[in-house]
Amino acid sequence: MDDAILVHTTTATAESARTIARALVAERLAGCVQIHAVESVYRWEGAAQTDAEFALQCKTVRSRYDAVAACIRRHHTYELPEIVVTAIAGGSKEYLAWIEESVSPTAASSS
Repeated sequence: MDDAILVHTTTATAESARTIARALVAERLAGCVQIHAVESVYRWEGAAQTDAEFALQCKTVRSRYDAVAACIRRHHTYELPEIVVTAIAGGSKEYLAWIEESVSPTAASSS
């Protein structure tokens, strides 16, 4: 079984978040993408900033990470998009298997 991971990114708008999420799922790069409204406080160009953003939590597997990151960059509007990976250390075996099946390029031909 491939190692399940969460890939996190943020966007400025709900529309942008949905565009990225739909592309990731359509291209079988993520089994699921959750979108949450968040408030971010961060440093950019030497100054503290506060903005409303939309966080995306993308469920995928380690072997698909490069393609996931490329897809995020292709559809992102930020100059420097946040792309952070967190390993999934455990969880429901059935759910983790579903993630792997959902992002399997070979499963696309049988769906």
